[in-house]
Amino acid sequence: MKTFIQDLPKAELHLHIEGTLEPELLFTLAERNKISLPYPTIEDAYLAYKFKDLQSFLDIFYAGSQVLVTQQDFYDLTWAYLQKAKEQNIRYAEIFFDPQTHTKRGVSFETIITGLSEALREGEKIFGISTKLILCFLRDLSAKSAMNTLQQALPYRDYFSGVGLDSAEQHNPPRKFTEVFDEARKHGLFTVAHAGEEGSSEYIWEALDFLKALRIDHGVRCIKDDVLVERLKIEQIPLTICPLSNIKLHVFDAMEHHPLKELLIKGLRVTINSDDPAYFGGYVNENFLTTALALNLSYENVYQLAKNSFLASFLPIDEKNRLIAELDHYYGTSSLPKD
Repeated sequence: MKTFIQDLPKAELHLHIEGTLEPELLFTLAERNKISLPYPTIEDAYLAYKFKDLQSFLDIFYAGSQVLVTQQDFYDLTWAYLQKAKEQNIRYAEIFFDPQTHTKRGVSFETIITGLSEALREGEKIFGISTKLILCFLRDLSAKSAMNTLQQALPYRDYFSGVGLDSAEQHNPPRKFTEVFDEARKHGLFTVAHAGEEGSSEYIWEALDFLKALRIDHGVRCIKDDVLVERLKIEQIPLTICPLSNIKLHVFDAMEHHPLKELLIKGLRVTINSDDPAYFGGYVNENFLTTALALNLSYENVYQLAKNSFLASFLPIDEKNRLIAELDHYYGTSSLPKD
């Protein structure tokens, strides 16, 4: 199974670029920008990555992001992820970024978007990985702040393809951002939203009905709502599930209790992604393998999850078909058992 997953063509649709900041690069950027860190050593940083819930993770996540200051920093961060993505045979990625995390520190939007975009362009040339950027609003900040961020971003509209909603879910319902998502759609931007990770299934309903989200990030709480599960199935609304993240943040107490396989069998368009891999102990392949072993996924299940990643993407239909044909060829010629 490990080799099958390693060589499997796949897409990643739920990846926070700031969440790929490995401790080694964290220390390099901190030294470059003369920023002190709360960890004496790289090993101490790794030991600090223990979380009791989403907020405890976010506290460390935002503290780490302080080292991202210059265009070169954002380039280096993105380049490091692309190298990992190439190793894991990720053929396409839709990458989240959180501009408010940086602009509130005085970093310009131009600095952020230029550094990210230059690395992505270079990565496509060298690694053959195509990408799209998705701008995420921090839901624990105000709707006004989100709207201001969108207005800052619109002069760079050609650099990003969609908007999303992330950060602390509790007490920050999706409907709070209805107006800014309406405005984003006027500019042809795709819409996605984190919902149903910490929050209840009601937040998933709100993301669909108020934000018109085309895809739900996480969405695992839907398992408690049969009516919602049926809607997600009928409308084939994708869920970008991040299994290692869900366990690390205690959404579920063990991988064996994760509902991913149940949702897949029910016919939902579920996908596997890494979320914030530097903090949660694994990139896409590690998420696939850990989940496959814990839930006894078949090779066919794993193939379907990879196929879903292309189907759930915002790629043009011809590009989706090309990548699915590549996947089908790999699966069809593999000597591994399919059940």
